[in-house]
Amino acid sequence: MDRAAYADVVVVAAGASRRMGGIDKLRADLGGRPLLGRTLAAVRSARSVAEVIVVTAPDAVTELAESPWVRAAGARVIAGGLRRQDSVAAGVRASKAPIVLVHDGARPLVTPGLVDRVAEAADRHGAAIPVIPVADSLKQVDGEGRIVAPVPREGLGRAQTPQGARRSLLLAAVDAYADGPELFGDEAELLARAGTEVRVVEGEGRNLKVTLAEDLALARALDAPPVIRHATGSDRHPFGAQDGLHLGGITIDEAPRLHGHSDGDAALHAICDAFLAAGALGDLGRLFPAGEARTRGIDSRELLGAVVDRLAEAGLRPWSVDLTITGARPRLGAARLERMRTEVALLTGIAPERVAVKAATGNLSGDEGAGRVIAADALVGVVAR
Repeated sequence: MDRAAYADVVVVAAGASRRMGGIDKLRADLGGRPLLGRTLAAVRSARSVAEVIVVTAPDAVTELAESPWVRAAGARVIAGGLRRQDSVAAGVRASKAPIVLVHDGARPLVTPGLVDRVAEAADRHGAAIPVIPVADSLKQVDGEGRIVAPVPREGLGRAQTPQGARRSLLLAAVDAYADGPELFGDEAELLARAGTEVRVVEGEGRNLKVTLAEDLALARALDAPPVIRHATGSDRHPFGAQDGLHLGGITIDEAPRLHGHSDGDAALHAICDAFLAAGALGDLGRLFPAGEARTRGIDSRELLGAVVDRLAEAGLRPWSVDLTITGARPRLGAARLERMRTEVALLTGIAPERVAVKAATGNLSGDEGAGRVIAADALVGVVAR
């Protein structure tokens, strides 16, 4: 599956955290931001995802929609219902993409890769869920706390989310059963009740659901800061004759374009070279030689995607970006810099709070001060996958 942005993700966040000892688990801190914020950033970073729809309690819609971490994910917030399946139904009906995934807001450690695998399997087979094998011995226990019999674990698995299906199948199941009295534990049960065969993809051990206070402690332990390898990169391009400046992954139509073999995005080129240096993977010129026709005019976002893939092949993933753009023109301003920050986060799969984009446009000397060139410097971090 090559096409991008063909799946909507419905994130269910309407629970009351009754088993958390008074803690609102979705707002609990996890790595410096709310747990739900981690969940949204993870699913939004998946390449298959077109839109994220958060379903929450009716009285929490406005406040949640205005949260910076919800806005950073570009998520839409709608009201859910009393039961989980009511909230799922509202989210599915609000979706538009051909594939719809449903994910628990309390599973913050899901990876974009798992989201993409479930979306691809749902697209291919109709419906899919992630499952991990049961490792422990199972026992049947009676009401008195006595073991009655062993339960064979062969063929058994623990279901996770996201669970996905073609929208037509999931919407038909929702319309037929979700509003009725029958309770469904997850979307796989609902789909099976409607006659849809559900396939399995391999789940992830880290993809735990925070239900109890000890689950939150475990999630924090799993999320402990990794060992980070840092490196720097820089690039510099003169202005050319054409309009349409590509910079930091966005286009500024009224500004002149930077001259270069590709689209001239010096900011993304600096980030690319920094990541390649962090992974000891050479430089951008060796990965995309200027003498090859395939690289002429290439979108620098494609270059950055290829660099991220190359890091993955080396067992690494992007962790942070600190980008500085230097030039007298154009004036970038807070709005454009924030758009660049969002774009870099999406392109690299990095949480937005670990991406910094800033500009130096005044009191400059040399070609930058004269407005003839734009330079960019990047400091990045990578960690083991």
